[in-house]
Amino acid sequence: MSDLGTSTTRESNQRGGLLGRFTPALVSATVVLCIWTILRVALAWSFRGANGLRLADVPLLFSSGLLADVLALAWIYTGTVLYLALVPERVLRWKLHSVAWWTLSVCLFGVVIFGAFAEWFFWEEFGSRFNFIAVDYLVYTTEALGNIQESYPLTTVLGIVAGSAVVIASLLRRPLTAFGAGPSTGRLRWIAVASVLSLDIVSFQVPQSAFSASHDNRYGRELARNGMHSLVDAFRRNELDYETYYTANDESAALADLRTVVSEDGGEFLSMDLLDMTRVRHPREDLRRANVVLIVVESLSAEFLGSFGSTEGLTPHLDELVKESLLFDNMYATGCRTVRGLEALTLSVPPTPGRSIVKRPMNEAMSTCGWVFAENGYQTKFVYGGYGYFDNMNAYFAGNGFEVVDRTDMPKEEVRFSNIWGVSDGDLFRRVLEECDRSSAASDPFFTLALTTSNHRPYTYPDEIDIPPGTGRSGAVKYTDHAIGEFFGQARDRDWFSDTVFVVIADHCASSAGRREIALSKYRIPLLMYAPGFIEPGVVSVLGSQIDVIPTLLGILGHGYTHRFFGRDLLNDEGPGRALVANYQTLGLYEGETLTLLLPNFENKAYRVDPHGLLTPTAVNAEELTRAVALYQGASILYRRGGLGQPAPANQL
Repeated sequence: MSDLGTSTTRESNQRGGLLGRFTPALVSATVVLCIWTILRVALAWSFRGANGLRLADVPLLFSSGLLADVLALAWIYTGTVLYLALVPERVLRWKLHSVAWWTLSVCLFGVVIFGAFAEWFFWEEFGSRFNFIAVDYLVYTTEALGNIQESYPLTTVLGIVAGSAVVIASLLRRPLTAFGAGPSTGRLRWIAVASVLSLDIVSFQVPQSAFSASHDNRYGRELARNGMHSLVDAFRRNELDYETYYTANDESAALADLRTVVSEDGGEFLSMDLLDMTRVRHPREDLRRANVVLIVVESLSAEFLGSFGSTEGLTPHLDELVKESLLFDNMYATGCRTVRGLEALTLSVPPTPGRSIVKRPMNEAMSTCGWVFAENGYQTKFVYGGYGYFDNMNAYFAGNGFEVVDRTDMPKEEVRFSNIWGVSDGDLFRRVLEECDRSSAASDPFFTLALTTSNHRPYTYPDEIDIPPGTGRSGAVKYTDHAIGEFFGQARDRDWFSDTVFVVIADHCASSAGRREIALSKYRIPLLMYAPGFIEPGVVSVLGSQIDVIPTLLGILGHGYTHRFFGRDLLNDEGPGRALVANYQTLGLYEGETLTLLLPNFENKAYRVDPHGLLTPTAVNAEELTRAVALYQGASILYRRGGLGQPAPANQL
C-alpha cells in the first residue's frame, strides 16, 4: 500500500511537473490568442455593412482565422518551449527566474497589444492585414515613425499598451510564474518540443493566403489571416498583390492594353496569346559585334555631374568623358534601390509593387539581356566588388545567363582597400580589366556588367583624392569618379578597347528612398554611351528610364534577337518618350509633361511637371492612366504567370 502510494505521488508530481513547467507558456499563449481574437472581432464589427460579409461567413472566417493564429503562435513560442524543456528544475524554482519571466511576459503582451493597435490603424488605411506596405514601413523607419507621430495619438496609444500589458500580467501573475514542483519525464518534454516544431514547419510552408482561400469576400480573406504571420510572409515573398491594392482592369483588357503600349517599339509579335509578349528584332546589315562594358555606379545622381550643372567639381573624369560620349540627359532610375536598377537594366520591365524581382522566387531563366547577348555569341559576366549573396544578386545573375565574379573571387593580396560593402572601386575596375582581357583572349565578344560600391556609407575609400575618406558623400562621389578615370586610362591601352561600347549609368539616385509619393527630381540619373570612332558624341534628350538602356544599346549594335522587353530604343523613339519611376508602394508613369501615380488603396494622382522638375497637382488623364495600369498591372500578371521567362532564341524560330 505504501509502495502504491509512493508510486502514485511520483506519477502525480511528474504530471504536475509537466503541466507546471509549461503552464506559464500556455497561459501566455492563451492571452496572445485572446488579443488576436478580440482584434479580429473588432475589425469585423467595425467594418460591418460596408464589406459585404454575411453572417453565414462568420463561423468559417473565425475557424480558419483561429488556425492561422495557432500556427503563428507556434513560431512565436518555439524558443520558449525549447527553453522550458531543457532548463533544470532548480532554475525554475529561483525567485529571480519568476520575476524575469513575469517581466518578459509584460513585454510580450505589450508588443502584441501594440501590434493590434498597429493593425487597426493599418486596416483603417488599407483595408487589409499587414502586407508588404507594412514591410516598407519597417525598412524606412524614419519616415514611418514620422508619419505615425503625425497621424495617430502615439503617446496615448503607448500609454494604453503599457498599462494594459502590466494589468494583464499582474492579474495572471500566479499562473504566469507557476512552474510546478516535480521533474517532468524527458519523453513528455520532447513531445511538447516535437509538437511545436511540427507546427512551425506547417506555418513556414503554408502562406497566409491559404487560410483565406475559401472566402469569396476580400475583407473575409483578410480577416481570416494572422497579421504577424502575414508580415513575415510578405517579407519572405517580397511582393504586393497588384490587383488587391491598385487600380486594375480585367486581366485580358490589361494585357491587350499592354500589347498596344509595347508594340510602339516596332517589334514583331510572334504569338496572338495575350500572355506571350515575345517579339523579334531582325539583325541589321550594319550589325556590329562590339564588346560591351556596362558600368552601374552606386547612387550616382545626375546632380553630382558638372554636365548637369554641378559646380562642386566632384566628377572631372566623367565630365571629360561626357564630351566624347553620347549623353542621355533626360534619363530616370526606375526605383530607389540597387536591385531595382539591376532589374530594370537586365529585364527591361517596370518595377512591380513590393521588392525587385532580383530578390523574389521564380526569377531564373527570365528574358534578360544576359540571354540575348549569349544568343548572339557573347560571353556574359557580372562583376561585383561586394559579396553577391547580398540581395540575392549572385543567384539571380547565375540563373540568367551570367558568369558571376564577386568579392569571394578576388584574392586578398590583390585588394588594396575594402570596407563592409566590398572592395574599393579601384580594385573592382582592376578586376573588370582582367575579366575583359580573359574574354578577349577567347576571341568571343563579351558583355560585362560591373557594379560599384564605394559611393555608399560609410563613404570610406583609399586615400587617393583631396577629400579625406569617411567624411561624407562628396568624397565618395569624387573617389568613384577618380576610379572610373583610372579605369578608362588603362582600358585605352587594351587591344579590345577600340571595339568596345562603354555604358555608364547609375543604379539609383543618392536620396530618393522612403517617400510615399515620387520626388521626380530625385530619380534623375546620367547615362553615357562611349565608343570612340563608333558612336558619335552628342546629347539625346528623349525622356527615358533604365528599362530603355538595353533596347537602345542593342539598336546601336544592330543585333537580331527575341525578347519580352518593355523598354524601347530611345534613338528610334519618335515621341517625347516616357519614364517609369517607383518606390515600394507608389508606381509612376512620367509621360510628356505629366506624372501619373498609382498608389495603394486604389488611389490615383497626377502632377504637371515643369522644366525644373517641380510638380503641380492636376487632373488624372484617362489615357495616361490606362497606359500606366497596362504597364504595371501587365508586368505583375506576366511575372506571376511565367510570361517573363526566357523566349526561344531567334535562330530557333
